[in-house]
Amino acid sequence: MSSGKKKLKELLQQSDNRTCADCGAPDPKWASPTIGVFICLKCRGCHRTLSAGVSNVLSVTLDEWTDEEVEAMVEVGGNSAVNSIYEAHIPEGVSKPSPDASHEQRTKFIRSKYELQDFLKPGLKISSNSAPRSLPENTAAQATSSAPTSIPKPECMEGAIGLLKFTILQGANLAVRDMLSSDPYVVLSLGEQRVQTTIQKSNLNPIWNEELMISIPPDYGPIKLQVFDYDTFSADDIMGEAEIDIMPMLTSAQAYGDASQFGDMQIGKWLKSHDNALLEDSIVNIVDGKIKQEVSLQLQNVESGIIYLEIEWMSPS
Repeated sequence: MSSGKKKLKELLQQSDNRTCADCGAPDPKWASPTIGVFICLKCRGCHRTLSAGVSNVLSVTLDEWTDEEVEAMVEVGGNSAVNSIYEAHIPEGVSKPSPDASHEQRTKFIRSKYELQDFLKPGLKISSNSAPRSLPENTAAQATSSAPTSIPKPECMEGAIGLLKFTILQGANLAVRDMLSSDPYVVLSLGEQRVQTTIQKSNLNPIWNEELMISIPPDYGPIKLQVFDYDTFSADDIMGEAEIDIMPMLTSAQAYGDASQFGDMQIGKWLKSHDNALLEDSIVNIVDGKIKQEVSLQLQNVESGIIYLEIEWMSPS
């Protein structure tokens, strides 16, 4: 027996996995690695009627499993973990099907549970098909060092007025988009430019300390920041977004020119308002001859999440 199949068998032997996640029938022999549940033969038929990508059903004993599919099941933890999310708020008048329920009863409940996600916590959505799918080469990399990951200074795009170096420091209280956690990464975009951090596995309070460079054209607008949850078997889920107004930084940088000629001092400010995502006023400073700005953003269009970052101006010369 392969090590992957052995892990799967061991997981199946746990008490909460010895009955079907959807109807409670004993001794389930099927599983959905896309969701992380063990299910019976009858519920397996209902899962196969769900939309593509919602549930990919495999036999525990007969089918070949990839290492990624096995690890997905192990990471989720089994039926109880899944049901604590997908059945968090079953309304009055709705009940789980019994082991002898009809195919119609099973299908209605299973579709409501996984495809329509009617029983999730308010505001939570497990998957999304609207997020872009563009990942760093090393998708399993995690930023574990307290020092920023440094990258060489790139050349400015033709006609650019300069570069901004964004150090993505950390996130706090990010939203849950998997069973119990998320695998977040940050994306910055301006026009055709798009840069992103590595992925932090199972971490709602990630520390990145990663530097991302964006070239600034003369007709610049705000920088768009988005946080996504990496998913192995479906499109990445959005975990919030915010806009970064870079005008205070660029106006200050252009006014002072060569910052190395000045001592440490405040030279600008981006003010918190109801129209932006700032947690507090963001000050532009000259520090050790460099123009820098610390920014704290409350992610928008999401139940929770904060991103802390630092911006540094880099002249084109």
